[in-house]
Amino acid sequence: MFIEARDAAGRLFVHRRTPTKPVFPSHYDMFVGGVVGAGESYDEAALREAEEELGVRGLPRPEPLFSFLYTSAEHSWWSRVYQVRCELPVNPQAEEVAWHAFLTDAELERRLDDWEWVPDGLDAYHRLRAFRAGGAAS
Repeated sequence: MFIEARDAAGRLFVHRRTPTKPVFPSHYDMFVGGVVGAGESYDEAALREAEEELGVRGLPRPEPLFSFLYTSAEHSWWSRVYQVRCELPVNPQAEEVAWHAFLTDAELERRLDDWEWVPDGLDAYHRLRAFRAGGAAS
């Protein structure tokens, strides 16, 4: 699942994964998230993952936006995209996040071609932009 976290000013939480991550080490991501645990709903997992990765407690429940099937040459899985407002000071997990900042949409756009992004997150980002523009997310 992919959770877009924005601060009180509407800036987007962006982070770089640690170099020790087994999948896409040192890549950038514009989402927090993870996988749904056994017996857990997508909505429960979205709140748990957002709070864990941002290092906060007391977030509002993330709002589900749409679901899609992510496919690449190596992977295929169903994903859900959420959004949440995080007005709390963040303290991301050091073992997961090497760097983080809240960026404006324009700042993020300027970095899309320059930074190495996690492929599934970049795909979800483009789908989210299309969804908000009134197009299909899938």
